[in-house]
Amino acid sequence: MAHREGINVFDPETPNTARMYDYFLGGKDNYASDRQAATEVLKAFPEARQLARANRRFLARAVRYCAESGVDQFLDVGTGIPTSPNVPDVAREVHPGARVVGVDNDPVVLAHDRALVETHEGIRILPGDLRRPKAFLTDPELHEVLDASRPIAVLLVAVLHFVTDAEDPAGILAAFDEVMAPGSFLVISAATSTGTDPEALARIEQVYARASSPAVFRPAEGIRTWFDGFDLHEPGLVDVSHWPSPAGVRPSVRVLAGVARKPEAEEGLSLFAHKLSP
Repeated sequence: MAHREGINVFDPETPNTARMYDYFLGGKDNYASDRQAATEVLKAFPEARQLARANRRFLARAVRYCAESGVDQFLDVGTGIPTSPNVPDVAREVHPGARVVGVDNDPVVLAHDRALVETHEGIRILPGDLRRPKAFLTDPELHEVLDASRPIAVLLVAVLHFVTDAEDPAGILAAFDEVMAPGSFLVISAATSTGTDPEALARIEQVYARASSPAVFRPAEGIRTWFDGFDLHEPGLVDVSHWPSPAGVRPSVRVLAGVARKPEAEEGLSLFAHKLSP
């Protein structure tokens, strides 16, 4: 799929990962190619709908956890097609003035999200690609919404497994780490090859190889290293349906999830504002 300024060029004939996820969640903002690809995934892994919903519930729980821990700013990367409850809904139940920036590279996602939030102060949807984080981290529009002098919760939920090794997920995370203020949260969920049915994994990889982004299943220990330099909160890196406590049976295809906080600097100073200045 072609790119323009970090945004995918709309192509209804190519299955899109965000629209497939929308289909798994029961949404209607998808096309025939997305439904066909998602149906193939369901044949290989009938629990895909339940796992997508478990991941969505994790996002809501993690946002609430961060908000109740004092954070009232959220950067949702790969925000996806709007689903209720969304990040602003949950955050503003705790902090009515919570501020949220969503980032996505799909034009369908951007159109739907912008229509939903255009009348809401303190919420902004920006074009951007996770693979090029510095482009949106230095976007002046981001700084119109988020206060760069205070902690922010960075949400990377069900997106890093669409980044290949060649695209350097560790380097992407380092770019966020470099600019996150002490006290910021890092929220991640990602598909893992550890404890996953190899046959189902191979069939899912085949489907996503034809989609807008391939699916990459990584060992649990590799995913754990993404939290290096952060304090991983209990219960640690666990199945997405088990955060913060076990709920349901572990599926044959696994997504791991964790929430971590960047330690406070000794002098209480933040480099966030300096590093992110446009």
